[in-house]
Amino acid sequence: MVKAYLQSKGLPFKERDITQDKEAMDWVANTVGQLATPVTDVDGEVILGFDRERIDSALRAKKLV
Repeated sequence: MVKAYLQSKGLPFKERDITQDKEAMDWVANTVGQLATPVTDVDGEVILGFDRERIDSALRAKKLV
């Protein structure tokens, strides 16, 4: 859902698969404290799950939209 949402807004993003990318898996585990997805990093603001309000707020705060 996060991917589709960002695409619908025309925003670039980098998708990383924690089942295939150990570095990404380690980052998620260390940053979030668990292996849960999706994790969205909006210029340093980390959002766990698809939280449209928080994603929009972070995008506005970072002046990305």
